[in-house]
Amino acid sequence: MSKRVLLVEDDASIALVITAALEAEGFTVDRCDSIAGRDRFLAAHAYHLLLTDVMLTDGDGIETIGRVREADPGLPIIILSAQNTLDTAVRASDTGAFEYFPKPFDLEELIRTVTQAIGKAEAIGLDVPQDVPQGLPLVGRSPAMQAVYRMITRVLRNDLTVLILGESGTGKELVAEAIHQLGNRRSGPFIAVNTAAIPGELIESELFGHEKGAFTGAVARSIGKFEQASGGTLFLDEIGDMPMQAQTRLLRALQSGKIRRVGGRDEITLDCRIVAATNRDLLPMIAAGTFREDLYYRLAVVPIELPPLRDRADDIDALSRHFLAKAATEGLPRRQLTQAGADILARQPWRGNVRELRNFIYRLALLARDEVIDSATIEPLLAQGEGGVSARPTESGDISQDMGAAVTNWLAVNAPAPGEVYDAALAAFERPLFRAILSQTGGNQLRAAQILGINRNTLRKRLADLGILPETAVPRD
Repeated sequence: MSKRVLLVEDDASIALVITAALEAEGFTVDRCDSIAGRDRFLAAHAYHLLLTDVMLTDGDGIETIGRVREADPGLPIIILSAQNTLDTAVRASDTGAFEYFPKPFDLEELIRTVTQAIGKAEAIGLDVPQDVPQGLPLVGRSPAMQAVYRMITRVLRNDLTVLILGESGTGKELVAEAIHQLGNRRSGPFIAVNTAAIPGELIESELFGHEKGAFTGAVARSIGKFEQASGGTLFLDEIGDMPMQAQTRLLRALQSGKIRRVGGRDEITLDCRIVAATNRDLLPMIAAGTFREDLYYRLAVVPIELPPLRDRADDIDALSRHFLAKAATEGLPRRQLTQAGADILARQPWRGNVRELRNFIYRLALLARDEVIDSATIEPLLAQGEGGVSARPTESGDISQDMGAAVTNWLAVNAPAPGEVYDAALAAFERPLFRAILSQTGGNQLRAAQILGINRNTLRKRLADLGILPETAVPRD
């Protein structure tokens, strides 16, 4: 007997293509283009699956899915949408839909999913959460981001460990926050810890806590990040930079579900979801013996890979306008971006990813003279780094020649007093240098210090002396 599918789609060309593909696979297809039509068909016939668009001629298809669920709780539902945002993906997931397909979609994959959904109807019927937060700062409708949204919706109703992979500046912490705020543990705390920023000798104390007298300076009991995250989510950022000894203890904690404070005897049962992230390729590190293979597989139960901005250039326009609007809410002047300006931004490499773009947009909002930002405003800032030092190398690539010319020009313009030349010049050229290196590393101070060949504490002190505050100058992952 042929399986019967109800297709609700107000785009006649899309409906025709889907119908033809389904009928070619032996399905019987009924079609309509509205919520009212859907309800009439469902009242008159029994269906094996509902395939519905979101924005229909008479309203939002997702908002009325509840009526369908009340009438037939076991009916598999697949949702299609051109409103390709994380909010739409989450709303689709909240209905208990078997799958969500952003438009444009792969027709063969859609047909395979229809077959799977009908064969696994018992796999649906998830509880619908209440008070889902809106306005999460994940922006983009590119196919690469649609894949991320779909992965996020798959982990919201469980506590599986998630490993977020991606270059610095791609938004890993924002994804972790989205998983927390939209998931089962959203009423609990979200505790983020940058494992690369904690000295190796202190990382166990930071994660697991310590008892009074456990070591010199432990004058009182300290509750670690695992306990602080009880009932919520613990986000372990830069997990690839965690020392090997701490990796071993972390693995033991994840395997047993229990921890023991440093210097303590009692075991404490864990009650938090673990989300980890790294900008490093862990597989070569495993081969080199610098990252534990068993810890990798314990963390990567569900891997989510964030695309670099160069692989989602279609999102740069939306991201730029989003950051301009956000900058205005934070006290910077309100600006508007012309399409010509957006096109220039979309052509840039943005090696620092979304973080670099965000910093540049905030700088535009601050420095632009007019409310409307066009190519005439953007191009000079792209061509020049802070302090008038060119951000682009000469054709010769001779950095000493470039810097020599820049120093000569700087001295002529600024004319510092005798005895102040060295300190003033050093500060003037360290500032753009450090900003450039931080941009290149996506704000990772450890990597920046390695590139510069200086101690990380030295770099941190110079950043403070120069008034460069990474937590404000460089957005988080």
